[in-house]
Amino acid sequence: MIPRYTRKPMADIFEPENRFRIWLEIETLATEKMAELGIVPESAAIALREKGNFDVQRIDEIEAEVKHDVIAFLTSVAEFVGEDSRYVHQGMTSSDVVDTCFAKQLTQAADIMLADLDALLAALKKRALEHQNTLCIGRSHGIHAEPTTFGMKLGGHYAAFKRARKRLEAARAEIAVCTISGAVGTYATIDPAIEAHVAEKMGLKPEDIATQVIPRDRHAMFFATLGVIASSLENLAIEIRHLQRTEVREAEEFFAEGQKGSSAMPHKRNPILTENITGLARLVRSMVIPAMENVALWHERDISHSSVERNIGPDACVTLDFALSRMTGVIENLLIYPGTMRENLERTGGLVFSQRTLLALTQAGISREDAYRIVQRNAMEVWARRGSLTLRDAIENDAQVSEKLDKNTLDTIFDYEAYTKNIRHILAKVLA
Repeated sequence: MIPRYTRKPMADIFEPENRFRIWLEIETLATEKMAELGIVPESAAIALREKGNFDVQRIDEIEAEVKHDVIAFLTSVAEFVGEDSRYVHQGMTSSDVVDTCFAKQLTQAADIMLADLDALLAALKKRALEHQNTLCIGRSHGIHAEPTTFGMKLGGHYAAFKRARKRLEAARAEIAVCTISGAVGTYATIDPAIEAHVAEKMGLKPEDIATQVIPRDRHAMFFATLGVIASSLENLAIEIRHLQRTEVREAEEFFAEGQKGSSAMPHKRNPILTENITGLARLVRSMVIPAMENVALWHERDISHSSVERNIGPDACVTLDFALSRMTGVIENLLIYPGTMRENLERTGGLVFSQRTLLALTQAGISREDAYRIVQRNAMEVWARRGSLTLRDAIENDAQVSEKLDKNTLDTIFDYEAYTKNIRHILAKVLA
């Protein structure tokens, strides 16, 4: 976790203090249920609840000697609890604590990211409605295609993040599991009621079958979901980066007073925030494959997944949290230039109306093949003359067209209203 790209609430989830606090709660809840079942003395549960604590530095010192983090933790707890500590961790295995804790941490992280998505959705919705009728050119292959509106563009990204939120909700539910089932998951040394109790108190559900560890397909789906969300962020970031290019300049990131764009060129206003988001998205996606590879463990368990998750758990969540927050700020403060959008829209001399002209000719009795040739011939002439000729002028001077299409029909063809008349309906459907 690099401080430059880290927000504290998310980072705190993966700090040792929070991890060991969750471990202690798992052990305490388990011991309390054991006391209720008569497996351990009630005094042990009371002592653990009242005196249970740990010292992070002391845990590190013990682990340096014993080379086992859970044993080091239990030893530190015992130093606070005293004699009754011998009843702690009865019948449990390390993965019962570690895996249940990691599941809890990921649900905590998911809750923050769900709130991040809510903020981004709110920003996109506001700007989409603001610009639902702001005409701009739609591009395919990077080339002018047909008119759309800037609100429609943002509405598409809103829909993507709306889907992202549903996926993250599902991924959160899938990872929110608890295992307190002992070595190789058979409950041979621990009552299943203890697992059910811990799960309920921690807002989790018992794992269906734990082979000592929670099956890693759950984790793979969680991190894959983060990867898809990152890709949607990059998709939006690249759109903004393109629109900020000098030759386009239909929108740009807010440039604060006193901000510098280049150490050498004082005129520069660079899309650094969305470039940053693009890079962060690459990082999040890079963590998906290791999560997938963690699914295949030896027999009932090994720890090849452990080193991976100690890295990607905090890094993927912290990075995506930061990127989502940054994108929300970009959208809220995005500078939008409707005038430039209109200039770019008209830059090709009405070529954007080529399809409507084609369809009108077919309606007038010309075959589609002939209509296509007629419109394309005129369109290529407009391309060649670079601004000195419009498609309407070329069409009106084409005898094959003029005998089929009168001025009123041409007025209808070359009318932007055709491209905006359904936008309100589309956005209402998406933004509902």
